[in-house]
Amino acid sequence: WSILRQPCWITPGWLTRHKLSRLHDDPEQCQFVLATAEMRYEALADRETGPGCGFSNAVRVSRTQVQIGAPFSLTCRAAVSLALWEKHVLLPEAQRVLGSPVERLEHFGSYACRNVYGREEGRVSQHATADALDIAGFVLADGRHITVARDWSGDAAEASFLRAIHKGACRFFKGVLGPEYNLAHADHLHFDRGPYRICR
Repeated sequence: WSILRQPCWITPGWLTRHKLSRLHDDPEQCQFVLATAEMRYEALADRETGPGCGFSNAVRVSRTQVQIGAPFSLTCRAAVSLALWEKHVLLPEAQRVLGSPVERLEHFGSYACRNVYGREEGRVSQHATADALDIAGFVLADGRHITVARDWSGDAAEASFLRAIHKGACRFFKGVLGPEYNLAHADHLHFDRGPYRICR
């Protein structure tokens, strides 16, 4: 992006992962890219809220291409990844598999100063730096309500949809975890822009 000054919202290519990684070290470029996304947000002041907790170059998102309920905070790079995933995975897969647009995204939040799984000891979670978002389900324009907890398993179209958007998220996020990873993720999809690449 820094070379072309043209965010690639229309056709992500083989350099997309590399470009997303570079946004971490280029806050100005990240804000430039995010400003072109279909997303309503406001910039947040950098802050430190505890040992290993806090964020920099983050935004408070109040709406994406769909309704999101309660606003959530994300780093700029995670917000760019979310916008790309929505445009190139979520919305087209909903239309292809379910035949209806997504009207609302339901989530369990993003920023939280805590360790992984909320343990007292151990590694700090990607949520502690606003680099992660947990998605619980969706409401479609035709009124259907799809949740990860209820619809992940089986052969129904809803399960196929959830698995497709989980797999597609691996193109734009570093960490993508779902119900098949462990019981802690039985009711949501975890997307993050942390240091480790994992798609399970």
